[in-house]
Amino acid sequence: MKKRFIYILAALGLVLSACGNDAAGETDAHEDEPSHEGHDHAAPAEREVKEGQTVLPNGDLQEVTASAEELPSFLDDKPEDMQLVYQVAGSATEILEWMPCYCGCGDSAGHKSNMNCFISEVREDGSVVWDDHGTRCLVCLEIAVESVKMAQDGKSLKEIRETIDETYNEGYAEPTPTPMPA
Repeated sequence: MKKRFIYILAALGLVLSACGNDAAGETDAHEDEPSHEGHDHAAPAEREVKEGQTVLPNGDLQEVTASAEELPSFLDDKPEDMQLVYQVAGSATEILEWMPCYCGCGDSAGHKSNMNCFISEVREDGSVVWDDHGTRCLVCLEIAVESVKMAQDGKSLKEIRETIDETYNEGYAEPTPTPMPA
């Protein structure tokens, strides 16, 4: 399992470099805000909502699966690299719950951390409420991948958090209200 996780992280490094400024094949909705390239909080105008999926008032789509090992069907038509980011997010909630997101989702979607860009909740029975917000936002994807890579490199949660805050504190939206790890 650890080898697979390392393989996924290596692949994600390539993913982010290949993504450039276009996380989901969409253009920036905030053209007057160059720091938000690859960022689009607007939900697709037309989307098929499948059984078991819910559209939130902010336009995010949520779907429940039995566990983090089962990815949501809203990823079926997404690039494999994005599916890998979601897979990593599902296995790294203990890291991402301490990392803020700087895309503006604290205000637009009520997110509390970067984890919420991918996962709204992990229920007591192990089922996962996935959120499609991360499919439309390069900032969300970058923070998740960078955080998990730093954890694999042996950085503490506090060191990772300080790096994320330092990297994104200027030129990005206000961070989510994420508590600082001890």
